[in-house]
Amino acid sequence: MPPESCNHTGKKVWIFAGESSGDMYGARLAEEVRALESAVQIQGMGGAAMRRAGVDILVDSTELGIVGFVEVLKHLSFFRVIFRQLVDQVAAQRPDVVVLIDYPGFNIRFAREMEKLGIRVVYYVSPQVWAWGKRRIPELARLVTRMLVIFPFEQNVYDSVDLDTRFVGHPLIRILREQCPAEAQQRSDNLVLLLPGSRFSEVDRLTVPLVQTALRLHRVNPSYRFVIPAPREAIRDRIQGHIDNMGNSEIQALSLSIEVGQTTELMATAAAGVAASGTVTVQAAILGLPIVVVYRLNPLSYWIGKHLVKVPYIAMANLVIGEELFEEYIQAEVQPDRLCTALQRILPGGERRNAVLTGMDRVVEALGGDKNASRTAAEAVLDVIK
Repeated sequence: MPPESCNHTGKKVWIFAGESSGDMYGARLAEEVRALESAVQIQGMGGAAMRRAGVDILVDSTELGIVGFVEVLKHLSFFRVIFRQLVDQVAAQRPDVVVLIDYPGFNIRFAREMEKLGIRVVYYVSPQVWAWGKRRIPELARLVTRMLVIFPFEQNVYDSVDLDTRFVGHPLIRILREQCPAEAQQRSDNLVLLLPGSRFSEVDRLTVPLVQTALRLHRVNPSYRFVIPAPREAIRDRIQGHIDNMGNSEIQALSLSIEVGQTTELMATAAAGVAASGTVTVQAAILGLPIVVVYRLNPLSYWIGKHLVKVPYIAMANLVIGEELFEEYIQAEVQPDRLCTALQRILPGGERRNAVLTGMDRVVEALGGDKNASRTAAEAVLDVIK
């Protein structure tokens, strides 16, 4: 529906993102909402990206991206305080719509409170109920006014219920292509990225095996350079601490650096990488970076998750095309020797490289190609509050 057909003057849109990827999507959504309706007031929970986009941040979610059942339990009292604070603010200010971005452990509970208050909810970036909680689908249909999905197969997930579900495309395609146009990308055949994640828990479990992988690859070919992109200084310091504690004299001779805030640029210029499972697998596909995917959780969290999550792959890029495009190594499989061999297969001259390059193009096409997902989502949000 054309945005000119509605008058939203003075309307309030609240956006809730609990992780770095959601913060990025929320920022672009806020920009597009404001481009369509400049008078809309936008507040919410998010991080630096949403703040830069002009969102009035009520709770900074920078360090809220906690993965694993055990890890969440350790921080439960902290989450409860934030949760109650935000519910009280919604009750007092009554926004016209609350947009929830992924982050299901927090956001589904928040949607329940919104139902009690009679506040409309748009869920942007569906929780992965198709993997771990199909029993939640009827509840989401009751709580949510409109579901905006960014993966094509998710539209059919809600076929069994009466829920307005729309595939809007993946916002990262437009975001990353604007940041790094294809014509500006020049790959270095000897640059390898180590991406242990954006959360402390991921960094704590993956930094050492990834650096050990680099050491092994360096022995095979000393010309390789290694960079660890860090999303912020706190993560950089955590990574550096783990490296310092390794006490390996070989590391001094290793061409290894940690760069803050340059993840996209580095992914657009590296030859290959090894990365923690997450949004980065979609980023890699969009930017054309072959990667090996790794995943480690607290053993108890992994045991619980293994019995709840029923999917053939952990990397979203693999799920999108239904095959193991990026090789996956989970828990005890995260061994430097195995990762080094897997990296060699996708580096220039490796036997899997061409197949991975072709497969990444298929992922991008399935995710909507050049479609402006953030604009489509913004229109859908404003439509709800007409």
